[in-house]
Amino acid sequence: MPSEPKILIIEADPELGLEIQAILKFISYNPVLVRDCSRWKEYAGDASSIQAVLMGSCESDSMLATLLGEVHGFDENLPIYLLSEKGREPTVTIEAGSCILGRIETPTQYSQLTSALHQAEVYTNSHRSPGVSERPVELFRSLVGSSRPVQNVRKMIDQVAGSDANVLILGESGTGKEVVARNLHYHSSRREGPFVPVNCGAIPSDLLESELFGHEKGAFTGAISDREGRFEMAEGGTLFLDEIGDMSLQMQIKILRVLQERTFERVGSNKTLTSDVRILAATHRNLEEGIKAGDFREDLFYRLNVFPIEVPPLRNRVEDIPLLVNELVRRIEHEKRGSVRLSPGAIYALCQYGWPGNVRELANLVERLAILHPYGVVDAGDLPEKFQNGEIDVTDELVDALVGAPVTSEDLDPRLPRDGLNLKEHLGYMEISYIKQALTDSGGVVAHAAKRLGMRRTTLVEKLRKYGLQRPA
Repeated sequence: MPSEPKILIIEADPELGLEIQAILKFISYNPVLVRDCSRWKEYAGDASSIQAVLMGSCESDSMLATLLGEVHGFDENLPIYLLSEKGREPTVTIEAGSCILGRIETPTQYSQLTSALHQAEVYTNSHRSPGVSERPVELFRSLVGSSRPVQNVRKMIDQVAGSDANVLILGESGTGKEVVARNLHYHSSRREGPFVPVNCGAIPSDLLESELFGHEKGAFTGAISDREGRFEMAEGGTLFLDEIGDMSLQMQIKILRVLQERTFERVGSNKTLTSDVRILAATHRNLEEGIKAGDFREDLFYRLNVFPIEVPPLRNRVEDIPLLVNELVRRIEHEKRGSVRLSPGAIYALCQYGWPGNVRELANLVERLAILHPYGVVDAGDLPEKFQNGEIDVTDELVDALVGAPVTSEDLDPRLPRDGLNLKEHLGYMEISYIKQALTDSGGVVAHAAKRLGMRRTTLVEKLRKYGLQRPA
């Protein structure tokens, strides 16, 4: 008997029930067929051993409605699918909030059945595994990924985290510069102190001085009380000046003074305050070009640029996309905002996209998919159109991403990424890559490609359909 959880098929039509049972056995599920609706509990066993219930016809519609109530009472989180003929609506009402996830048309198609069971698996894992959803989310303390660019960033963080040297974090918008800054703070001797971020580009220049240094009562119109600034808030900890390239020249002079003398005054005050703060700065701009254009002070640049760290864009580390997707889904589950899974074909499509918005754009996409396909499995065809077109040519890069970097004398065994991986999905990516290579090498002849892969032609055809792949022209 397969080790997979049971799929309970409740179907009074013996021919249809046996057909569905045969399909499920063929794809290595553990189907249990119940023909007498009144005796379904005899076959159910423990609710935790059931992955899904496929509910078809009973002796009457009223009995089917009663059966739905019984199954829901047996386990309110047990996912149910209604079996109904193609083009014919189910005879029972699907109420909002019920555990009926949808319907499966008969005669049953393999793709629809497997998609439904994947959805049921996601649903049950989300509702029956509180330990998974309660795990602490450390997205902002960890750099998710195992690619060489991310490994280089981690190495630089380890080298400079223990010192109080100023760090300039460079990178495009959405790459995770604040993640690096929080990582530096977390691994420093100041980790028990506050981490105070300030987006210099989001605060008007006439208010930024008060925001950073604070003000005294009556210093300007609207200053109705004393207020401490971000430097005072960050005392003994880390101040993160994000988008410092957008700061005015006047404010740059004041920041330079704090860096040099470790002192400042509140707006409207003559009292000098000392500052024990580590400065981390970040920008998406080219500050050296800003110096030439007269928009950024050269002396401040060299004060900040003691130890530069460049965060790579997502398009340069596509092999991290599967791990990033898993981490983003994990965060959504932790916040109890649903869940979603992406098929290997969908991940493969995402790896071919250019990602101008970097990790922030990926996070927005995952959140959108969780809303559009709650507890579902998203395939390549379910992605928004722009993610299906493949904006960049990453043939060789993608092979490395999906299969792994070439083995060297220093690394004879494949390395498990620091953040772990989903082995089933990773093997799926490898399978896609080898299938594409075999098809290319055999000129698109499926029979020849199947021979190279050591499988039957019909098996390869099924895998092409499964992953949404096409033969090369």
